[in-house]
Amino acid sequence: MVERLFQGKGIDHRWRPLSRIAAAVPRAAVAAEDARFCRHHGFDFTAIEMALRHDARDPGRLRGGSTISQQTAKNVFLWPQRSWVRKGFEAYFTVLIEALWGKRRIMEVYLNTVEMGPGIYGVQAAAEHYFHVSAHALNPAQAARLVAILPSPLKWRAVDPGPYVRRRFHRIDAAEGWVRRDGGADCVFAR
Repeated sequence: MVERLFQGKGIDHRWRPLSRIAAAVPRAAVAAEDARFCRHHGFDFTAIEMALRHDARDPGRLRGGSTISQQTAKNVFLWPQRSWVRKGFEAYFTVLIEALWGKRRIMEVYLNTVEMGPGIYGVQAAAEHYFHVSAHALNPAQAARLVAILPSPLKWRAVDPGPYVRRRFHRIDAAEGWVRRDGGADCVFAR
């Protein structure tokens, strides 16, 4: 947030507790960003291995293997530039938040700190900016559109998206239904 502020993008951020965010949003996040969120303890070694194999085959198009827990650790405690030093600190903070916060809190912090456009942080600010509704009023399609831009929120648009983001949005929207039916995000909703 501080980096975007110094870049002149401003900060649009409004915290919302998970109870005031539509359930479709964490389900879409799990569907798009971390399908095994409820089953790992911060690191998805299968996803990391797949990303390493992909990166070895196609080094020009790096694929991430970070979990929502790792992304939360980075967003809250660290800087965005990739480096082995940052990855080391990210691993340390990931272990801490997994041990101390639990999945529900990790998802809440993630959805409130993730950048969703230039200077737009968190699902509440994004819901208001893109769809003129509160985060609790987002429908599954809108939730999928917000999550679809997460890999590159400064380049991709949730409203009037290009062909790639439209395809990604449709895949996430379909997968969100699977996550709901299969209980893939139940750890987020358990109290």
